[in-house]
Amino acid sequence: MKRKIRVMLLEDNPEYREVISLALKDEPDIELTSQFGTSEIALRSLQDMSTRKEPDLILLDLRLPGMDGLDSLPYFRTALPDVKIIILTQSDDEADVLRAISRGAAGYLLKSSTLNQITEGIHTVMDGGAPLDAGVARFILDTLQSNMPKEEVENMLTPRELEILTLLGEGLLKKEIADKLEISYSTVDTHVAHIYEKLEVRNAPSAVNKAHRLGLFP
Repeated sequence: MKRKIRVMLLEDNPEYREVISLALKDEPDIELTSQFGTSEIALRSLQDMSTRKEPDLILLDLRLPGMDGLDSLPYFRTALPDVKIIILTQSDDEADVLRAISRGAAGYLLKSSTLNQITEGIHTVMDGGAPLDAGVARFILDTLQSNMPKEEVENMLTPRELEILTLLGEGLLKKEIADKLEISYSTVDTHVAHIYEKLEVRNAPSAVNKAHRLGLFP
């Protein structure tokens, strides 16, 4: 018999948690194994998996008290490299969509989705797909269609600058990037300044957002 899909739910609204919990109980091949109201508590629970089942998939809200979903996403990816993460949120903000996807989210659904769409999304992700809300999918398609010509894209940033920008998009700080690439902090800082200048932005989220819109990432 095929093992059930184990799901962890991160949602601070107890009423909505109950709605999702009841919906998943009706799915014979899905098991809601844990639910939390904050990322911090959920991450602490992963330190000792001897008393609980490791999830296959996380339903993650973005607007959480304390550490929000976007900031916690890389930590979950590090703690559980094989876990699939679906963002389940009210936010259809373009920057949130791009940052979530760049940080490893496997899908992005809005809370306006029907319960059937959410359960279908879980099955889709576990089958290797990437469920997206219809409006989110349209935005991403429009973004791809507005990409710059390939030759302009390739000449915009140096390979090292693109590498650093990719790490920024994964949520790494400048010091962490310096350690990972084994270069000095000042070198990273200089590269980041050049990236901001070339992309005409002022901070890392804006740089990552624009890089996605321009098609700079693979």
